[in-house]
Amino acid sequence: MDRRSILLLALLCQTLVWVQAQNPAPTSPPSTAAQAPAALPEESRKTSKPYTGDLSIFETPGRDERLQINRVMDILGVAPGKAVADIGAGSGWFTVRAARRVTETGIVYAVDINPEAIRYIDQRAEKERLHNVKAILNKPDDPQLPAGSIDCVLLLKTYHEIEKPVTLLRNLRPSLRPGARVGVIDRNGNGENHGVAREVVIREASQAGYALREQYDFVKPDGMDYFLVFTAK
Repeated sequence: MDRRSILLLALLCQTLVWVQAQNPAPTSPPSTAAQAPAALPEESRKTSKPYTGDLSIFETPGRDERLQINRVMDILGVAPGKAVADIGAGSGWFTVRAARRVTETGIVYAVDINPEAIRYIDQRAEKERLHNVKAILNKPDDPQLPAGSIDCVLLLKTYHEIEKPVTLLRNLRPSLRPGARVGVIDRNGNGENHGVAREVVIREASQAGYALREQYDFVKPDGMDYFLVFTAK
């Protein structure tokens, strides 16, 4: 190879190096899985439409005896000085009973997504001179209770109306004191018929980080209602 050919070959190599430097090979984008864990899908089961009708429907005579509400409060530990959350409080039927139990040394948070229910409970507490009731207009998936403040919770015939129960129960956890008891009273059903199977509640509570501690069937003589008691794991 003569000197001229060698110079031409060297010039060609230099040109190729310059072109590669100006056009680097594309790199693969970082994996999105490595950036953040995939979000868990929200609950997809059917739920019942939240009640917005006449709140006095919850004040039927004899309801205390049918639900054995005093026994329910004994099991949940509703006692003087305790902080109780009534989630899905409605007319405040359970709220006022718990408020009398905890006395002025305790407090009951009446939680509901219905503004009319909140107004109703505020008026009721004033009329019945219960100064230890605080009504909270919450979000559908967050009870919005103070952190580390709650000793016991009751969801009375409310769970089947909660669209995202796992999310709500997870958002409830920061408000619970150590050993706090969370009670669910509901009726067996398919979710949209104002009831939900107890197995579904137990499974969803487990997904939210709760353990089933006790379960009872005394809250209604027809065998359809159940009472479940959970604590945070």
